[in-house]
Amino acid sequence: MQLFEKINYLIEEKKLSKKEFTDIFLSLEPRLRTTGNPPSIGSVYSYLSGKREIKVELIPYIAEALGVKEQELFEFNIEYATEYNYNKSKEVHEIIDLLQYLPNTKLRELKDGLIKYKSLNENKLI
Repeated sequence: MQLFEKINYLIEEKKLSKKEFTDIFLSLEPRLRTTGNPPSIGSVYSYLSGKREIKVELIPYIAEALGVKEQELFEFNIEYATEYNYNKSKEVHEIIDLLQYLPNTKLRELKDGLIKYKSLNENKLI
């Protein structure tokens, strides 16, 4: 997954439109190193579509606009090749976000159940 794809994924995950993201991003007043000016709206859309390379000096602003750490933009653990995998990864993230509300006893039960399913899968029993 390329950086612009990860950014688009996070925009969708945060339930933002590209316009809303662009507005938030530009409100942070990012500056291009070469010109000292903020990128144009058109440039931001070009970054999001992958038509232009994202400038390294913009990374902190992109991360802040998305409410994530800069490192998260480069952790490509959200891999997908098909729409099915993309949707599945979204479900996994939703489950992970909900785990904080699960009591510890239920968390252990969930973990034990997942370990059993892993073993069954490895032994090709499911």
